[in-house]
Amino acid sequence: MMEERQIVVPGETIASGNEFLPGDGAWRDGTDVVAGRHGLADVQDKHVRVIPISGAYYPKRGNTIIGTVVDITFNGWLIDFGGAQNAFLGVSEVPRYINRNELREFLDFGESVVVKVWDVKSRGVDASMKMRGYGMIEGGMIVSISPNKVPRVIGREGSMVKMIKSATGCDVTVGQNGKVWVSGKDTDSEVATKKIIDFIAENATIVGLTERVEAFIKELGLQVSSAPAKPNDGVEVVEENTDSEENVEGDALSSVPSEEGKE
Repeated sequence: MMEERQIVVPGETIASGNEFLPGDGAWRDGTDVVAGRHGLADVQDKHVRVIPISGAYYPKRGNTIIGTVVDITFNGWLIDFGGAQNAFLGVSEVPRYINRNELREFLDFGESVVVKVWDVKSRGVDASMKMRGYGMIEGGMIVSISPNKVPRVIGREGSMVKMIKSATGCDVTVGQNGKVWVSGKDTDSEVATKKIIDFIAENATIVGLTERVEAFIKELGLQVSSAPAKPNDGVEVVEENTDSEENVEGDALSSVPSEEGKE
């Protein structure tokens, strides 16, 4: 049987005793640590937190997101990334000079892009693609998952996405907003990658997910690399994450190359 973490609701007691410390999504009520939101209870080294299993994506500065151009203004592009508001990619935030009369030649309606959240304001989100590894998406496929499942697809220090890339030979770029760009040498490898990503998302609450994914990869007739994953081996840490066991919560990683300085 696949062991799952306990699902809790707001107000439910997770642990009792002053030795337990409430973390993200939890609070103390006397000697009890109580859930502050609906999610998965996670208790490690007397530290208690609740991992959300549903909810909308809220962008943070530094996140990598994948979206689609839905409008073009006189000085940039509006990008739908699944948030409450569209992101704005200004003409000054692309890697080369673009004449204001030639915006559609660079990025047109319906084209997809990988961008970085540069700022979050009350009026919306500002994005940039001036850094190496960001830009227009060409070829491949985009897989959609719940934003809350993104850390499980990534794995601790990028271990899960590295395993996927090694098994399928595909490039995998994961957006914090739940969009995953898969690009491989052929359709079969891309479809296999999608199956693995979907499997991870569907089983995100299971303890020992890495071993389950390894078995699933073998069922697909692919090989699992025996080489240990090296931290940040071709995987950028978009925001620092120190969570234990496969980064079950926190900010995402992306397989875009390490960032060069913003010009």
